[in-house]
Amino acid sequence: MDKLVLLMGKGSCLILHIQFSTTIEQIAGLNLESGKNLWLIATVLSFSDHNILKLFSEKLPQISRITCTGQESIVRTVDGGDGGNGKGGFPSDNNGGGDDDDGGGDYDEKEFGPIVKFDEVVKEAEKLGAKLPIDMLEAAKTTGIRRLILSRYLDMQGSAWPLGFLMRHCSMLRNRMLADPSFLFKVGTEIVIDSCCATFAEVQKRGKDFWAEFELYAADLLVGIVVDIALVGMLAPYVRIGKQSISSSSFGRFRHACGALPSSVFEAERPGCKFTLQQRISTFFYKGFLYGSVGFGCGLVGQGIANLIMTAKRSIKKSEEDIPVPPLIGSAALWGFFLAVSSNTRYQIINGLERLVEASLVAKRIPPVAMAFTVGVRFANNIYGGMQFVEWAKLSGVQ
Repeated sequence: MDKLVLLMGKGSCLILHIQFSTTIEQIAGLNLESGKNLWLIATVLSFSDHNILKLFSEKLPQISRITCTGQESIVRTVDGGDGGNGKGGFPSDNNGGGDDDDGGGDYDEKEFGPIVKFDEVVKEAEKLGAKLPIDMLEAAKTTGIRRLILSRYLDMQGSAWPLGFLMRHCSMLRNRMLADPSFLFKVGTEIVIDSCCATFAEVQKRGKDFWAEFELYAADLLVGIVVDIALVGMLAPYVRIGKQSISSSSFGRFRHACGALPSSVFEAERPGCKFTLQQRISTFFYKGFLYGSVGFGCGLVGQGIANLIMTAKRSIKKSEEDIPVPPLIGSAALWGFFLAVSSNTRYQIINGLERLVEASLVAKRIPPVAMAFTVGVRFANNIYGGMQFVEWAKLSGVQ
C-alpha cells in the first residue's frame, strides 16, 4: 500500500509538472503588458519549479490587452465602488463598466446585463418576497446593480437551508458565490479530498491503534477542514459592493491598499478593473502572509490538542513504544512556513489553471469538464503537498 501511495504521489507530481509547464504561459498571457509577465511568473514560481522558470527565461511573449469572459470576470461589477485598478476604484461615470472608449461598456452589458436601477431592483425583490441586504440596497440607490448579479443573488437567497440563509446573512460567502457560483463546489472538493487522504494516511500509520487514538485523528481532521476552507476562500474572487471609505490613518491606508489587490495572482482583469504588475507580486506575498498566519494558528490549536491528549494518556499508562511529544511552537511554525511558501505557490497556480479551463469554449459548452478538472488537479495537488510536508517535517526535525 505504501508503494501505491508513493506511485500515486510521483504520478501526481508528473501531472502537475506537465500541466504547469504547458499552460502557465497562457495564464500569464491573459493579464499583463508586453514582456512584464516574465518577472511576475518568475517571482511566483521560483519557489517550486526551476524547469518552469527556465522555460520563461527563454520567452518574452507579446501580450495584448485582456478581454475577460466567463464567470470569473464578474468580479466588481455591482457598482462604481473601489476596485483593484491601482487608482482606488472604477470610473464613476459608467458604474464599473470599464473604459467606454474601447468598448468596455458594451462588453459589460453583454456579459453582465444592463444596470438595474433602484425602483426596478425593489420590484424584482418584492416579486420573490426577498429582502436585499443593506449594502446591495445602497448600491442600487447610488449606481444600480448589474442584472446578472441581481439575478444570481435572488436565485441563491431562495435556495434551501443552509445556502439560502448564508446568502442572506453572510456577506463573505455571498460575495464569493456571486463572483463564482462554483465556489462551494471547490471548497467541498478540497475538504472531501483532503479528509479522505488524511483518513487513509492515518489508518495506515496507526494501524490497529486507530480507534484507540481516534481523538487525535478527529482533532487533526477538524483543523484540516478549517485550513481547507481558508486555502480556497482567501484566493477566491469576490464581488465588492459599495464604495469603501478611505481613512487618513496609516492603518486605514494599508487596508485600502490591501483591498485594491487582486484576490489571487492570476485573477482576471476586466474593463474598469485592472491590476498592475506590482499589485500581482504584492498579492503573492500578502496572501503568503495570510496563509502563514492561518497555518501557525491552526498548528498551535491542532498540535496543542494532540499534545494534551498524548500527555494525559501517558500519565495514566506509559509504554516503551511511545514516541516523543512533538514541540508545539516548532510544529506550528512549520505549518505556518509550509502554508506561506508551498501551499501559497501551489494554490495560486491551481487558481490560474482553473480560470484558464473555465474560460475555455469546451468548459462553457460542457460545464462538467471544468468540474472534473477541479477534482483532478486538486487531488494531484493534495497528494504532492502531503508528500512534501512529510519531507519538510523530517528535515526540520519536527517528525
